[in-house]
Amino acid sequence: MEWFTASDYWMGRLVFQRALAGLYLIAFLAAVLQFRALIGERGMLPVPRFVERTPFARAPGLFQLHYSDRFFAGCAWTGCAVSAALLAGVDCLLPLWAGMLLWLVPWVLYLSIVNVGQTWYAFGWESLLLEVGFLAVFLGNDEVAPPVVVLFLLRWVLFRVEFGAGLIKMRGDPCWRRLTCLDHHHETQPMPGPLSWFFHHLPKPLHRVEAAANHVTQLVVPFLLFAPQPVATAAATLMIATQLWLVLSGNFAWLNWITIVLALPVVAFPSAPPDTAGAPLWYVVVVLAVSALLLALGYHPVRNMLSRRQVMNRSFDPLHLVNTYGAFGSVSRIRYEVVIEGTADGTPRRAGDWREYEFRGKPGDPRRWPRQFAPYHLRLDWLMWFAALSPSYVGPWFGALVERLLEGDRDTLRLLRRSPFPADAPPRYVRARLFRYRYTTWRELRETGACWERTYVREYLPPTRSAGAAGGP
Repeated sequence: MEWFTASDYWMGRLVFQRALAGLYLIAFLAAVLQFRALIGERGMLPVPRFVERTPFARAPGLFQLHYSDRFFAGCAWTGCAVSAALLAGVDCLLPLWAGMLLWLVPWVLYLSIVNVGQTWYAFGWESLLLEVGFLAVFLGNDEVAPPVVVLFLLRWVLFRVEFGAGLIKMRGDPCWRRLTCLDHHHETQPMPGPLSWFFHHLPKPLHRVEAAANHVTQLVVPFLLFAPQPVATAAATLMIATQLWLVLSGNFAWLNWITIVLALPVVAFPSAPPDTAGAPLWYVVVVLAVSALLLALGYHPVRNMLSRRQVMNRSFDPLHLVNTYGAFGSVSRIRYEVVIEGTADGTPRRAGDWREYEFRGKPGDPRRWPRQFAPYHLRLDWLMWFAALSPSYVGPWFGALVERLLEGDRDTLRLLRRSPFPADAPPRYVRARLFRYRYTTWRELRETGACWERTYVREYLPPTRSAGAAGGP
């Protein structure tokens, strides 16, 4: 069945599969290291409480059937192990059906995590990893050449990621149409990287070029993915270059990296394909049936893209098989940060001995230079950025965070870069204050060594004492 497969793309498939396995590994590792404080039995948004009020049909997964922190850790570590095996190419040593089942394991495990992750997992790249991971199940191994229809569906996902992001920008903030958004974006993005300060200080004409190039890459180039070679390879290469530019300019978890991974099977690598057997009939039937289902489900993201009320990062089914994507339909002009402080004083005075909690990724100490964390995802740091944008983004997790700081909860403290209080001697009171942050100028950087300058705005949370200690002496 020569019409069913494309042997020229076997190298692209190989590179794609190994890179995707690496992203799976990072995602599961982040779950292992962060889940207890975020969604564990004593977490800020506990899974048991969530599944009590959420039917299986709305959030299918293993944890609807059973949950304990030990079981979650076992599933996450299993995901790490299987991802590492896939990264090493174990799927190519197995029969075709067994290789497909091996790829299905991390998808089921990560779907289970995302569907109980609540606010902590409500990011577009979670659904994107699941959508791409599901397609990877049907891409085959060394026994068969990659199916044409699955290669097409991968390009279709990449098209929706880029074109949807381009449309949401053109329909959203006017600064995208004026090419001025990047005058602010590098400073106000959720989690700046070590080079973001320098990107912000690029000449404004270059910022205009950046914005214009973004529009070309997201609104024009995606159509070239479906052109004959070498045009499709050129389009994919341009997308990869653009994503690497974004990797250098900030920390966006694995969003940029999975977009790069999606572009890899488009590239026609100059290599001779190995001899492969013809695709077995059962495999052809399964792949065509699944592909037909996914194409039918694709009606929803297409309708969303064409709508003037386009939304970003939404799943259209509980299995996250088809989703809509997009980012930065609006760009903040001013950066605000919530700074959390604690004190051991018996009476919380405004000028008392307040000590600041330091987060790993989000700006805090003006002299501390941002670090590169992506593709690793610091979930608490990202939610803190949203909390600073508007009180409407602050859910029950923020109050739970403050309560756990007052308790000296060790799992929560592990999410931070530095706590001014040891776990066995927590603060008596915790407060939060809102600051405006801006990048220093070249002159200020030379004189002070600080990359940020911050100005107090207002009280965000008044001094708060632990509920358990409220009635104490």
